[in-house]
Amino acid sequence: MTMSTTISILEKRRIEAEIIKPIFDELVARFGKDEAKAVIAKAVRENSIQQAGAFRAELGEGSGIDGFYSTLHLWTMNGALEIEVTQQSSTALDYTVHRCRYAEMYRELGLAEIGHLLSCQRDAVFCKGIDPRIEMERTQTIMEGADHCDFSYRLNEIGPSD
Repeated sequence: MTMSTTISILEKRRIEAEIIKPIFDELVARFGKDEAKAVIAKAVRENSIQQAGAFRAELGEGSGIDGFYSTLHLWTMNGALEIEVTQQSSTALDYTVHRCRYAEMYRELGLAEIGHLLSCQRDAVFCKGIDPRIEMERTQTIMEGADHCDFSYRLNEIGPSD
């Protein structure tokens, strides 16, 4: 996936979810719910790392918050996320998600239980893949029952803390 993608990320996640649902159901039947979730979580994290690598190659090394911010329109495309940016600079980005059509879609598909694995867990991995100096903090998500998601990104000039 690159920044010039022609299919919205919301539609891409729908297609992925339609494929993942029967796989998840089969994993649950064979190995139990916890193991099924662990397999899905690991596969999605690894996929997110690969996708971030493609973006990083396109944006360039050390693109920082500005590079990351330049990708945000891809996740909000076609009203997929309704956000309010409260701070945006070269070292900080804060925004609130007031509506998440990703969460709505996963609920409609009967995948609310793993929606956070299919989408939300990607966020911290993805921003680090764009630039390892970016730290993300989020205390709640719509996907997991909150009324909004709160995102806070900071550029750590020294480098990653872990």
